[in-house]
Amino acid sequence: MPQPPIRIAIAGALGRMGRQMTDAVRVDPRLALAARFHRPGAVGDGLVSREEALAMADVVIDFTTPAASVDLARICAERGGPALVIGSTGFDATELAAIADAAKTIAIVRSGSFSLGLNMLVGLVEQAARALDPDDWDVEIVEAHHRHKVDAPSGTALMLGHAAAGGRGIDLETVARRARDGAIGARPPGEIGFAVVRGGSIVGEHSVSFCAEGELVTLSHAAGDRVMFARGAIAAALWLEGRPPGEYDMRDVLGFGAP
Repeated sequence: MPQPPIRIAIAGALGRMGRQMTDAVRVDPRLALAARFHRPGAVGDGLVSREEALAMADVVIDFTTPAASVDLARICAERGGPALVIGSTGFDATELAAIADAAKTIAIVRSGSFSLGLNMLVGLVEQAARALDPDDWDVEIVEAHHRHKVDAPSGTALMLGHAAAGGRGIDLETVARRARDGAIGARPPGEIGFAVVRGGSIVGEHSVSFCAEGELVTLSHAAGDRVMFARGAIAAALWLEGRPPGEYDMRDVLGFGAP
């Protein structure tokens, strides 16, 4: 007997990714678009209140802002569901702790990127960082996005930074250099540098370079269309069905496990 479609609610429905997700869910026979909601007070265009949307959904897909995502996670945890797919980026440590607390009660997939190719890149970066001596190989991460993106470095760039640091068995925050300006002196061994580009309509470009004396290895990924993020979020929503409470990421969804 065929499974009934999973009921999806879209948070931030009037935003760029909200509209993309709405279109993708509507054409997927495995899913039913149960509700769409935006910030409090937003009306029209078929929108409902957040409370109505949560009552109608099995999973909420949320590409909004850190504060809105944290509040949504708290509300979902308090009512015992629905599950969450969170694609917002730019969280601080307190906000991440709040999402982790909500995940004790509900299942949450949170990722800085829902791209399959990008998540493969994360695994490759971790493996390379594990193999290449930090005293000889400098790591530099460059990311580029459209002019409207509000956080920097991007959540994806930070994913890559954590992958490189994890491969070296260290905490990213102890070695990250997020900006350089002026007479800063020689680059210390083991530093992981970030550079940010913002402009035009760039969907997303990321590269990680391992730089040594006389040679350079660069691993990169470019996003051509936001539909790839929608595909990944749908895969996460389908994977969440029947999962126990916990905070998961795309490597769990894709079955990669720990590299």
